[in-house]
Amino acid sequence: MTLADIIRDFAVSLFSFDQAHPLLFTQFYFWAFFALVFAVFSLFHSKVLLRNGFLFAVSLFFYYKTSGVFLALLVFVIVYNYFAAKGLYRLKKEGWRRALTAVSVVIDLGVLAYFKYAYFIVDFVNNLFGLSIEVHDVLGELLNAFTGTSLFRVDAIILPVGISFFTFQAVSYIVDVKRRKIAPVQNFLDFGFYLSFFPQLVAGPIVRAVEFVEQLHKPYNLSRRWFGIAIFWIMNGLLKKLILADYMAVNFADRVFENPLLYSGFENLSALFCYSLQVYADFSGYTDIATGVAMLMGFYLPKNFNSPYKAPNTQDFWRRWHMTLSRWLRDYLYIPLGGNRNASAGTFIIIAAIAVIGSFLSGSWWVAAAVAALAAGIGLWAWRKPSDRKLITTNINSMNTMLLGGLWHGASWNFMIWGGLNGIGMVIYKIWTKRTMGVKLLIITFVTALCGTLSFTLHYPVWNMFFVWTMIIWVGTAVKAVYAFLCHSERPFCHSERSEESPAVKPGSDRASLSWLSNAWDIFQTFVFITFTRLFFRSGSNLDPALANEQAWNTAKNMVNQIGSHWDLGLVPAMIHQHRAVLILFVIGMIIHWLPERFKRRYRLIFSALPLPVMALVVVLIVVFFYQFITADLQSFIYFQF
Repeated sequence: MTLADIIRDFAVSLFSFDQAHPLLFTQFYFWAFFALVFAVFSLFHSKVLLRNGFLFAVSLFFYYKTSGVFLALLVFVIVYNYFAAKGLYRLKKEGWRRALTAVSVVIDLGVLAYFKYAYFIVDFVNNLFGLSIEVHDVLGELLNAFTGTSLFRVDAIILPVGISFFTFQAVSYIVDVKRRKIAPVQNFLDFGFYLSFFPQLVAGPIVRAVEFVEQLHKPYNLSRRWFGIAIFWIMNGLLKKLILADYMAVNFADRVFENPLLYSGFENLSALFCYSLQVYADFSGYTDIATGVAMLMGFYLPKNFNSPYKAPNTQDFWRRWHMTLSRWLRDYLYIPLGGNRNASAGTFIIIAAIAVIGSFLSGSWWVAAAVAALAAGIGLWAWRKPSDRKLITTNINSMNTMLLGGLWHGASWNFMIWGGLNGIGMVIYKIWTKRTMGVKLLIITFVTALCGTLSFTLHYPVWNMFFVWTMIIWVGTAVKAVYAFLCHSERPFCHSERSEESPAVKPGSDRASLSWLSNAWDIFQTFVFITFTRLFFRSGSNLDPALANEQAWNTAKNMVNQIGSHWDLGLVPAMIHQHRAVLILFVIGMIIHWLPERFKRRYRLIFSALPLPVMALVVVLIVVFFYQFITADLQSFIYFQF
């Protein structure tokens, strides 16, 4: 082979797209790509327009290497929203401004819906009208005709990587321009760079223009400390992805989820807990790497995770998990629906839509009837008790937001259940905190007794599982109730339970000595609840959209049956020994996650202060250690599919 052949083959591989091997943060090729980008970037980092234009071009190339011809879709979103925002800002009449905003949001979300929900919509229409329409990529056909090629697949609709993230950024940009929170970006290269910035392009965080646009024209500035912090975030993200997420997935969790009936109840439950850590390590690992890479180029991305498994309740969990999406849903869905003020027309439209969607996904119109009956009951409650209307509408809007958040992940019954369970968890928490300890104990006693009765009479695994879980909650609530009773008796050896309204306890006091135990118990309960909901989330992931609903439901049902069936406890020690490496890694990962934030900040600063030669040596040793865990086939980041 001649030198010319070698150069030609290299050029072909460099500028071609391989769907089986997209450009990932965990690949050597990405770091070679970034090294070259950073080297060129360093030549003109002080020339703002040239810098932004270069990074825009680099981001487009990165997306091409990740998604191939879907680069055309990203370019369309960039071009349309750039001109739409400029036109919107010039309009003076509010009616025209609202109309253009609505059209822009419909176009952005319509593109997303086409790729993400086409199979669901076609199935719905076929079932409703008795048709037999097959999914056909009309957009791909039009693009093939426009380009005179056959680059676009037309026999199936493939979801472009990262479409949800750059679409949501585009929607937030249009709405914020309409609200006059920001002025539109004047230079096309600047706007294209904002919407396509490659570190966060395909899996977030969702960056709003108000958080990023002002950085576009700031001089490049990277202090010695921030350089060290950036390297730390990159190493931290690789650790989470390669050691925690990928190792647990390949060696245990994925195997169990692929065929839960081959594994015992203990193994199914262990895989569920491992997946809960895996999905956090995978997603937050991507965010950490993106944060570090962006920081090296002088740009700062918003925080996306704040130790979510330290949350003592479901509401706090969603303030800590995928924070940029949670804030997006709050500002562009929850508040426009009425938030905690009132119910809007959109509130009832969404209730009706969810009832229809739920009926279709479940295959039973009884779901719609149940939702209608529940809505009527809640409406009657609000009419009879006006004082409770604010609480009712707040909870309805929260529930709608979580259900739509579930459907954002995919049109699957399992995703809807996952979103609904999280919504129920938030609603119950809001109601639960307003009850006295005696009422709490009475309620959980009744629920536990009901689950126990159903478990012993019906012998269904799901009721066995619920009974065990409610028993655990009952024990914790009973201990707190007894403790509260002793405190009301003014005994000198007790402290009152800290509530949201009570003043902070003093460190070292009797109250502080035991309050941590109550908080730890709440964190444990929340973690277990969130982990249980992950069963439905994971079952609906990584599936062909045409088969997702039935296959996801069967996987979840089989896991529930295994977990809720009789366990042979004598075999558990042998199973622990068999999976000891994964289980030890899980324990270590959770311990690190639960470390105090001040401790984590301390070792970040220690690393960032290391002399550069020492830091380089540490990085080399860490990378060598990382790659001992790499599997034969690198695992894509979980949220690429969303």
